Amino acid sequence: MKILTTARKTLITYGSALTLGLTAALASAPAAAAEESFTWKVQSHWPGSSSSYEDSLVRLKTILEERTDGRLELELYEAGSLFKAKEIFNAVSRGILEMGTISPAYAQDKITLAGIASGLPFAFRNVWEAAYFHQGLGFEQMLRDEAAKHNVYWATDKVYPTEMVVKQPIDSWEDFTKLKIRSSGALQSFLTDAGAAASYIPGSELYSALDSGIVDGAHWGASQGAFSMGLYEVAKYHVQPALNIAGTDVIIVSQKALDKLPEDMQNIVKQALEEQFWFRTNEYQYKERITLAKAISEHNVQVNTLPEDVQNRLTQTAQTLWDEEGKRSDNAQKALDMLKDYLSELGYL
Repeated sequence: MKILTTARKTLITYGSALTLGLTAALASAPAAAAEESFTWKVQSHWPGSSSSYEDSLVRLKTILEERTDGRLELELYEAGSLFKAKEIFNAVSRGILEMGTISPAYAQDKITLAGIASGLPFAFRNVWEAAYFHQGLGFEQMLRDEAAKHNVYWATDKVYPTEMVVKQPIDSWEDFTKLKIRSSGALQSFLTDAGAAASYIPGSELYSALDSGIVDGAHWGASQGAFSMGLYEVAKYHVQPALNIAGTDVIIVSQKALDKLPEDMQNIVKQALEEQFWFRTNEYQYKERITLAKAISEHNVQVNTLPEDVQNRLTQTAQTLWDEEGKRSDNAQKALDMLKDYLSELGYL
């Protein structure tokens, strides 16, 4: 009996200890969960009205929050809310912002491949060619390695065509050289060298600049960008072929912020960014087609195909610009050589 009593006391003691232990563990669980929750400030270069703000950035926010069970929350700020577009890269590099979206053109002073990433004019003729250059031939990794030197994780959002809208049709070389065009990055240099007057204007000021006649034409993506920004209200001519096809939008992440995440969350972020490239590249092509059709039917927009002689002159100017981009660094020359070899294989050079 004494042995049974002792055993019973021992079991009660162990039971009490287990109960206390479980109670303590349950009490500490919310605290542990709270320690693994993160909120990232995300500054976009897209105005809230831009199609990519919703289709790219809000999409990414939803996916990351779902896949991390709410442990990673993205706090979104549209263009100009915290920083100017050209300041976003530095803010992410310094860890002031955990994430941002930019055009490579806004980081030209840091990334020597930025001009090629922005899209060398009149290089690719199809979206799949640019996608394969990034992901199949290794250009995306070259960009990522260069950005890593500035504590930034680089992920191209999508590749897509950049096409102009103009207020008056371009029917001759003289028409082209009279144009005042809103542009940025390598395309700004290209259009200026070709004879037009190209200048940079932030997206938030673009509509008023076009409406008031400060510029005669502009590019903001292609038909989706123009439609979402209301540009077809004042510019009725959509110019083709594309000025370029490139990874003109990029998602950048502070490496410092990424390193703070648990390993599983780091993998979720990187996987989501890889998926984003392919999903948005394909979705963008589909939406381009239906958006241009909508612009034609609802806003009486006309497609302005550049005359052959204008295209030939622009191509000649473009190839001179390609060589200038290669001079920016050994890395840029390596990327340019890779691009030229690729275009030769495709039969374009």
